[in-house]
Amino acid sequence: MVPDVSTGSDTLGLINYLFGPGRRDEHTDAHIVAAWDMAGAPDPGRDPGATYAQLAKRLDHHVDLRTHELAGKRPPKHVWHCPVRTAPGDRYLTDIEWAEVARRIVAATGIAPDGYEKACRWIAVRHADDHIHILATTVRADGRRPRTHRDGQRAQRECRKIETEFGLRQLKSGDLTAPKTPTGAERAKAERQGQEVTAWEWLRERAYAVAASVHGVDDYFTVLRSLGIQVKPRISTKSGEVDGYSLAAPNDTIFFGGSKLAPDLSYKRLLERLPAQDVADRPKTATDPADTWRRTEAAVCTARTALGADGDAVAQGHLEAFGGALHNLAHATTGPHQAELQAAAQVFNRARRSAIRADHQAANELRRAAQELAYAPSIPGGLTIALVFATLHVARAAAKWHAQRGHEQQAAAAEQALRHLEAGYRQAAAPVLADLTRRAPRQQTIDRFEATVRQAVPDHADRILADTAWPALATTLAMAETAGHNARRLLAEVAARRELDTAERPAEVLNWRIAAQPNKRAQAARTRSTRSATSGALAPQRASAPVREQTAERGRRR
Repeated sequence: MVPDVSTGSDTLGLINYLFGPGRRDEHTDAHIVAAWDMAGAPDPGRDPGATYAQLAKRLDHHVDLRTHELAGKRPPKHVWHCPVRTAPGDRYLTDIEWAEVARRIVAATGIAPDGYEKACRWIAVRHADDHIHILATTVRADGRRPRTHRDGQRAQRECRKIETEFGLRQLKSGDLTAPKTPTGAERAKAERQGQEVTAWEWLRERAYAVAASVHGVDDYFTVLRSLGIQVKPRISTKSGEVDGYSLAAPNDTIFFGGSKLAPDLSYKRLLERLPAQDVADRPKTATDPADTWRRTEAAVCTARTALGADGDAVAQGHLEAFGGALHNLAHATTGPHQAELQAAAQVFNRARRSAIRADHQAANELRRAAQELAYAPSIPGGLTIALVFATLHVARAAAKWHAQRGHEQQAAAAEQALRHLEAGYRQAAAPVLADLTRRAPRQQTIDRFEATVRQAVPDHADRILADTAWPALATTLAMAETAGHNARRLLAEVAARRELDTAERPAEVLNWRIAAQPNKRAQAARTRSTRSATSGALAPQRASAPVREQTAERGRRR
């Protein structure tokens, strides 16, 4: 059950909307289910003689008295509005049940505490199966304003109790950073158009994906337009500069502000993450595409460390950058596991933000690596899987970090993203591990690597060698030696990056860490090639015959 508190100043205008046909004729059988006084509240939905103006006048009674006392100055923002909606899949609630919900919400938020005779006047209107609208005028009978501090959070807490008592879907308590829930009308419109999601949900996911891959807000708008999305910048009347924007789906007429799509998609928040950059200052594309994947994998591992060690602002900055990295990973990946990675990125959007202010600079390394990844070619095999494997640990750490801080919705979203990542990892890793196992080196080499494991990681050797992924790890170690690595030193290094005590399959963990290491021999060859080209370009060139002749002639003339 989702409440959404807002305030305004037009009682009659809101009544017209609640009892009218709706913006898209979605309202049906509008009527009052509860009120401060059911006998004294005219119901235009049930009484043909009642008018909107009569109802507004009754609701505004205390407001008008207060306005008279203030010599004609109307109290500001005196209209309190709270739609309350059941979650998708919840059972049908009767008018009597909705009436109880309304009375409990106005009591919990301070609009009309139980038994208080001087409380504000309010009504609850139902015009759809899945929600009601509570309208109140926030002037009490004694002329004072009600105490509605943190009314949104109090409404949420009461809804959690109602869900339990009514047998409804148990939602997680939020921290006012969640995007809005689609209305019944928006869902109906999507169904009519044959779409699985509403227009603003579609726009939100596209906006997140684009924001993760661009280097600045101007690029953000440009890429959105290239996708056919309508972009309408908002120009400040004071400075003459852009201070906001709104988006609309192709061929649609309804625009949604960035902050309405999600709090962290507002223009201000985008500027924090995407400061203006000169082209010369932007990260250079790696010569070897594999280097981009390795840098991203290393930055993702750093994000996991930040969630366990650094301050909350640094951790929050890494969570937001990690959310972008998931979008780019899904974009850069091919194969059957791509769908699970895309689902993980979308779900994690809820886990990437909280009320904690983020230190975006602390996560610049991850953000820049992820931006490079958006344009890097797909590299099938161990390196891609190593990056997917690294994201598992960050998602798990994110769920724990949010849970420790009471961020219930974010923790649940991180857990859900983790399940998608695990499914994607299994789809991608199973055939590769099977191939590595099939290509295991001869027994003599395996025995040598077994001794190497006992020397490099003695505390975990028995568990590593008993892991079903040990033959695959033996193959990866053989390939690492061919690439110029010392197997014992490499094992010790990768094992030290993260403790293995909690790893269920330590050989599998080590396998992907080693798979992410660069090929030393290939790097040395590239370095030699680069030096040769550079020295050739800088070497003094012997003058051509015509030039020598011209020089000699000038000497004779002197």
